[in-house]
Amino acid sequence: MEQLLAAREVVAGQVHRTPMLSSATAARVIAASGGPPIADGRLYVKAENLQVTGSFKPRGMLNKVAALSPAERERGIVTFSAGNAAQGYAWAARTVGVHAVVVMPVGAVQSKVEACRGYGAEVVLHGTHIDETLAMVEEIARERGLVFAHPFDDPHVIAGYGTMGFEILEDVPELDVLVVGIGGGGLISGVAAAVKERRPGVRIYGVEPDQSNAVSIGLERGEPVQIRPHTVADGLGAPFAGLWTLAMCSRYVDEIVLLDDPTILSGVRFAAERMKQVFEPAGAAALAAVLHGRVPIRPRERVCVVASGGNVEIGRLGALIEGAAPLPH
Repeated sequence: MEQLLAAREVVAGQVHRTPMLSSATAARVIAASGGPPIADGRLYVKAENLQVTGSFKPRGMLNKVAALSPAERERGIVTFSAGNAAQGYAWAARTVGVHAVVVMPVGAVQSKVEACRGYGAEVVLHGTHIDETLAMVEEIARERGLVFAHPFDDPHVIAGYGTMGFEILEDVPELDVLVVGIGGGGLISGVAAAVKERRPGVRIYGVEPDQSNAVSIGLERGEPVQIRPHTVADGLGAPFAGLWTLAMCSRYVDEIVLLDDPTILSGVRFAAERMKQVFEPAGAAALAAVLHGRVPIRPRERVCVVASGGNVEIGRLGALIEGAAPLPH
């Protein structure tokens, strides 16, 4: 808890305190899917799509970069990411005055690549698979003496993400159920720790794409397992979970549910049509899971989902919505 509280001091005034939205229409859809009536007649949505850089990532990345020693700041950092973590580190490094190199796969979303450059990072596009991308990260770190900054499996990063959990409890103090998307597990690890340490009775559910479930596999086998993620939700396409995230998910997360891509995309569509919000697929996964009745909810419980990001190429939005599974009526 001390690390979480310290992280809150670091990010205060630097990242946005994002709003807590709510949707009465979502509550009606939940009932139509066979779910119970939920408390207050509305679903709560933590809008991290409105965070600086368009996702929750700067919370963790700023806490990590701020913890570097003066010598490490002088050296600079290198990381890998498909997009949102890269943007988070690019922004955090610029904020603290540290040079950042982000290695992204060649198929990374172009808008995310350009955003990283816009924040001042040096972008290296390399590899179609994580083995190739990680090999380049190691080569750059070795040759240039840069500090490797992990995108999710790092205690400082996880603690930074946990600052969101404090905000959620402040906005919904009688929370019963919290639902969070899972990539490498950093976000849910930090948020779950912050929430459970203060409110142990809150049930926390994670949501993974069914073809990108590194955390579920890692928990089942008891160790990190490298996978080849395949999902439209690139922000949840982690190639492996980490030792830190597996340990924390095992301790704090009650259950993980898997969704296929069309179901995830139904969350994107609902957010755009009914909430007038742009969620990227990764940011809509938790919402979609609840709308489709995939998360156990008891009558009159207060339920919150995390909308983790909104970085989607506008030109792709129509196609994504077209691919969405229908919602219950």
